[in-house]
Amino acid sequence: MNRRNFLNAVAASGCVARAIGERPLNAQESLATSMGVVQYSFSDGPHTRSARDFLEYCHSLGAGGIQIGLDSLDPGYLDKLQRRTAELGMYLEVIISLPQNEDVADFERDVAAARRAGAVCLRSACLNGRRYENFTSLDQWNSFVAESHRRIALAVPVVEKYRMALGLENHKDWTADEMVALMKRHSSEFLGVCLDTVNNIALLDDPMEVVAKLAPLAVTTHFKNVAAKEYPDGFLLSEVPLGQGILNLAQVVETIRKARPGARLNLEMITRDPLKIPCLTDTYWVTFPERNGEYLARALRLVRDHPPAGPLPHVSGLEEEARRREEEDNVRQCLAYARDQLGLRVA
Repeated sequence: MNRRNFLNAVAASGCVARAIGERPLNAQESLATSMGVVQYSFSDGPHTRSARDFLEYCHSLGAGGIQIGLDSLDPGYLDKLQRRTAELGMYLEVIISLPQNEDVADFERDVAAARRAGAVCLRSACLNGRRYENFTSLDQWNSFVAESHRRIALAVPVVEKYRMALGLENHKDWTADEMVALMKRHSSEFLGVCLDTVNNIALLDDPMEVVAKLAPLAVTTHFKNVAAKEYPDGFLLSEVPLGQGILNLAQVVETIRKARPGARLNLEMITRDPLKIPCLTDTYWVTFPERNGEYLARALRLVRDHPPAGPLPHVSGLEEEARRREEEDNVRQCLAYARDQLGLRVA
């Protein structure tokens, strides 16, 4: 929806309300949705350089909350952030890094700061990259697994101390079954999953099975949709506005709501070039000793059964301002879809 259509829609909502004798909705009320926005939905810019600026910006877009890393640990700043979040009727989730070593002082400082800022939960991940790109041997992957267990074991006592729930994202690292096993091994009421609704397509997991398996463990979410298209080495995967992709989002919402009613739905609409999933190359498979052709066939069938309506989006070559406009337009479309088609309205 472009700005002109948006303003027309706002005006129309007010006219309808007047016609039936109700109080007209103001612009902010007409936008309001309970869905939050993850900072990764936007490239670095004026709105993402501080949690306070991001909060105000996402409120102007109609979001119900934000998920972002803290830019300051100053107590006065954190108190103001907490107050402003409450004033806006929004929520704050804080992105945090797992501890690197046995000295957990920095991690504990970050957890304490998030609590002071009024965060409802924390989000983290074991891997910043992608399994099939970061590791070129099974030994490398196994070393990562051992290191991840060590770091999680260090984090759990701290989040238990502060009673702050921590959600680990399925960040193109763990398969759904591996993530379930990870949660069982480090069982804690304050440890769970940041359920990304599409990441595991890149690992050849069925997306609806991923949601079904991880929803009961969800502390929070990265909610998104994708389109896909074959290319010689596998398939391309691209985030698209919510109503345009592969997933049955109404079913996703229902599954999460039934399993974990308190898990918030946070939009992660990353506007970028398509990602290459090179699942037809030998190197892709080196860290998947237990997977077989059934996973490959199922993933390729999913791609072929859901051809994109048009070309996959590309942003390379766009001027910075044009890219920011596209990011905002995509987020606005997603929030409108969440509100109007998925029923994620503010109560």
